[in-house]
Amino acid sequence: MNWISAVQRLRRVRRPGVLVTLTEVRGHAPRDAGAKMVVSESEVWGTIGGGNLEETALVRARGLLDAPPGEPESVTIPLTDKARTEHGRQCCGGEVTLLFEPLPVVPSVAIFGMGHVGLELARILARHDLDLHLVDSRKSYVAADRLACLGDGPAQVVVHHAPVPELALGEVPGGTHVLILTHDHAEDFALCDAALRTAHLGSIGLIGSAAKWRRFQQGLRVEGHPESAIARIQSPIGTPEIPGKDPAVIALSVAAQLLRRVRVGVAPS
Repeated sequence: MNWISAVQRLRRVRRPGVLVTLTEVRGHAPRDAGAKMVVSESEVWGTIGGGNLEETALVRARGLLDAPPGEPESVTIPLTDKARTEHGRQCCGGEVTLLFEPLPVVPSVAIFGMGHVGLELARILARHDLDLHLVDSRKSYVAADRLACLGDGPAQVVVHHAPVPELALGEVPGGTHVLILTHDHAEDFALCDAALRTAHLGSIGLIGSAAKWRRFQQGLRVEGHPESAIARIQSPIGTPEIPGKDPAVIALSVAAQLLRRVRVGVAPS
């Protein structure tokens, strides 16, 4: 598997990794500049030259996996008999510089309801590096031609046509942030109820007025949810600094609030 496929695989299975690139070579070295390898907690793809150079890089990369996601870092390693490391000597006679680029697990967001606000919200979020799940019980609202406008962003878009949208909650990755904004208040309520019974989710947000949320809180109590669980749902959603009722404005307000939250970090599933 080449390094590009390895990076894609890690993203697909939602596991962190580190991309190690040989950026500079001075003198003799086992590989030329540009050689890459991808390191995960238990696997390695590609090679930067083997020997103590590669073992040193593996240890450093896995040390980065144990730390909070950070900025790329560059390390210079001499390859001479005078530069002994805990992994031995590599006497090529040169010196190399390695770039370590963390590959964190990207945030995952699920939008339930692809009406006017949902589509505008998806337009914004598709411009960010995250896994974006779009769910609607109405097939036409998640049709390929309607969502074609989302195809040029970095987000990985996954479409769910779900006549019973609560079932899609079990299909999204661990830590997914859920936004509920369907066309039907009964569907919204069913999703809130199911989301509180789904342990692997991240934050839960519900669009609507304070009056709607008071009715939902009462209904969720009747369904047996304790106050501590109901408090997991945020409603209304959006940042008050961006007021307005136009769908594009509401979407901007919700996206601003959500992106502040997901930048804090995301745990692997």
